Parts: sequence; structure tokens; C-alpha cells
Amino acid sequence: MVRVRVPATTANFGPGFDCIGAALGLYNYIEMEFWPRPVVEVIGEGQGELIRDESNLVYRAATRVLSEAGVNKALRIKLENNIPLARGLGSSAACIAGGMMAANRLLGGPVPFDRIINLATEMEGHPDNVVPALIGGFSISILHEGKVIYRSFPMPDNLRFVAAIPRFHLETVKARKVLPREVPLSDAVFNLSRSALMVAAFCRGDFTDIEVFCQDKLHQPYRSQLIPGMEKVIKMATQKGALGCFLSGAGPAVICLAYEKQAPILGESMVEIFLDEGIESEYKILTPDGEGTIFL
Repeated sequence: MVRVRVPATTANFGPGFDCIGAALGLYNYIEMEFWPRPVVEVIGEGQGELIRDESNLVYRAATRVLSEAGVNKALRIKLENNIPLARGLGSSAACIAGGMMAANRLLGGPVPFDRIINLATEMEGHPDNVVPALIGGFSISILHEGKVIYRSFPMPDNLRFVAAIPRFHLETVKARKVLPREVPLSDAVFNLSRSALMVAAFCRGDFTDIEVFCQDKLHQPYRSQLIPGMEKVIKMATQKGALGCFLSGAGPAVICLAYEKQAPILGESMVEIFLDEGIESEYKILTPDGEGTIFL
């Protein structure tokens, strides 16, 4: 039997649409072994919602690796989920990354790691969540001629990701439908410049002016219509001492960057603003994860 731990992730960081992501200290655990028939057990997040047969996302991800290795066997998979579903914290990427890594270890590791990254990206549709889920850290990734190219940097241990998590699901497909197919050149330049400075900030560990680097014109203004209170939360967080604040992935979670002392105050304030808009939420203070998917 194989057991893995796979982290939550946050993507985009405001301007880095579909290319910037980071791994967070909130984890799903997957146990996997060969079995006479397909079995999927779920505890924790999604216990009464997730499919428990071969069409389960973790099972499908594992089967993709088995197929790559020419193996056709049934699996028993036990999922212990702590990452909220469809909230913008990389729950699907965690399923795919964890399922593929567990299956590859179960087989003895025949599929190269870079091939797993590409298989995971094919399944997820873009690399910004699956790459940090697999390798940890702060990552930049692109898909070029069918191959994922990526770089990763460690994050400061004293940095905290304060995630305000509304209690409603927002599927990525729905969040993408509100995005325009074309944007003004000035908006593209706005995001390009801030994305470059965001990467420089994490590369050097210098977060001066990072609240500016978190600004976005490509997706957050359009997605705000789906998330009441989002813009107010982002504005408040920067006024109350957050280093920066942005929509996490496709949402609805909003994350602000902070140091440990300020984190609880920010979390409580974010929840209060959502509640003023009629949205119940909770907050989690998450550490950076520098390991990605690991075997236990």
C-alpha cells in the first residue's frame, strides 16, 4: 500500500493568470493499493458528495498512470480530504497530482516525473495548480508545444496565506465563462508588468510594494460578479496591513499575504465583510508548503 500527502494550492496571485501558483500547508491524504475490484472511500471534505467508483477524479488520475505503464488492475483508494471542494484552493489539482504520484509509486516508479507533470496538466487543463501541488513552493509554469516548462522558488517560512473561504461552490468552468475573449492592450500590459514584479518579489524575498503587484485587470473584475464582497475584502485587507490580497484561483476564496501577528485580525475582518454581504465564510491561516506531494 502507498500513502501520499498532497497540498492545497493557490493560483494566479492576481495578475499571474494561469501561470503563477503556490503550495499551501493544507493537505489531502491518499492511500492506494491494488484490489480485486474498484473501491473508493472518502472521509472529510466531500464525504457525501464525491463519486466513489472508477469515475472518481483520483481514481481516473491513477488509471491514467497505470495505462501509461501498460497496467490494467483495479485499485482500492482511501481519501482523507481537508482541502475544500470548488473553492479556489486546488482541490482538483490535489486529486490529480496525488492520484498520479501514488499510482506511480505503487508500480515502482516507471513513469518519469516530468511525464507525470505533463499528464497532470493534460488532465487539469493548465499547469498553474498541478505544478505547485507536485513540487511545492512558489511556481511559474507554461505549456509550450505540448510540454510544461516550470520554475519554482522557496517561500519565506514567516509568510502566511490567510484564506477567507465562502461556504459556496464555484466551479472553474463557470468562473471562466464570465471572462472576455479579448482584453484591451493596456490591461494586458498592466498584468504583464505586475506579474514580472511578483515573480521578482518571491525570487528575492522582498515584498515591498507587493500589494501593487497583486493587482489584476484580466479576471478578478469579471469574476467579482460571482462573489459578493470580494472587492471589498481585497480593499480592506490592504488597508489593514496585508502585504497583498487576491482572488485564489477561480474563487470564491480570497487570500491575503501577511505575517503571523497580523494574520488572525485579517482573517476575522475578511469573514465579517463577507457576512455583511450575506455570505457565510471561514478563514484559515496557512503556511507555505515547500515539499509538494510526498510519500508517507
